Amino acid sequence: VQLQASGGGLVQAGGSLNLSCVASGSEIRIGVMGWFRQAPGDQREVVARISARGLTGYGDSVKGRFTISKDNAKNTVYLQMNSLKPEDTAAYYCAQGAGWGAPAYWGQGTQVTVSS
Repeated sequence: VQLQASGGGLVQAGGSLNLSCVASGSEIRIGVMGWFRQAPGDQREVVARISARGLTGYGDSVKGRFTISKDNAKNTVYLQMNSLKPEDTAAYYCAQGAGWGAPAYWGQGTQVTVSS
């Protein structure tokens, strides 16, 4: 299973970015796909997740600003990030699991940097 994340970059506070994660060797329509992030010195935290049936869950710090979605036909998961804040700066990771527990597969990170 390979998860290829992209779309990170440098953006000013208040701006937007859209991350993509393409899966190969697995089907995103099965299980739970998620985005996690980790800033230097911090623990990895859940950003957003989406189930096979489209149920979503978000970390408290991103509710109302970030939206997770997926396109099963393209085997791709997206994370639309709006109203970005400097505290959103982190490496963002795509992950896949069988359920809402710890993911089994992780992609490489894509760096998001939000300047003030």
